[in-house]
Amino acid sequence: MKRCCLLSLFVLLVVFRMDAQHVIYANLKELVEERGDTLSTLKIEKRSKNQILLMGGADYRISVDKNPGLCRYLKSRCYAVQSDSAFYVNCKKVRYKRFRFGGWYAPAMWVRGKIYFCVQPVGSVAASTTQRADATRLGGEVGTAIAASGLVNARVYYELNPETGKVEFVGKEKMQHLLQNEQDLLEAFQEEESEKAEVTGKYLLKLK
Repeated sequence: MKRCCLLSLFVLLVVFRMDAQHVIYANLKELVEERGDTLSTLKIEKRSKNQILLMGGADYRISVDKNPGLCRYLKSRCYAVQSDSAFYVNCKKVRYKRFRFGGWYAPAMWVRGKIYFCVQPVGSVAASTTQRADATRLGGEVGTAIAASGLVNARVYYELNPETGKVEFVGKEKMQHLLQNEQDLLEAFQEEESEKAEVTGKYLLKLK
């Protein structure tokens, strides 16, 4: 009896380890259809603020040790990565209007059939959510540097429609639309004054 229990436990552990593998998706279609390629080893690193300030891009670098070919694929061609319960979108593969988010990966989540990823604001969104008075007053290279340093810490959410590939900013208006059938959450959100990720992300999680 004891041997049977130990054998069952071993089988469960083996299954758990198999389920814990990483899955990479080449494109949006594969992601929607859940037809990814499984990897047993993947390295996910949080990029430093200095790296983001100097080179731009999203928060996470995903690679494989001692496999430069696969690293290049992950950096330039892979669309998304699922690692256990964590999910990442390659910012090189998406854009908001005509603006690019840069390289590397942004943390993301599925909410009611849409993908929401957390990244630095771009374009008009960057101007409206992170503009600082001192940057506006100084202008020129100094003002640009101040604005850039502010963006290093700023994060907002964007919505990716998996059917069309279209990306929309999750601001006040968009969030109110998403919460229209959740009266308590909608009323609480209407009291918020920020469109930053720490606010909108809190409500997106409650919609999952």
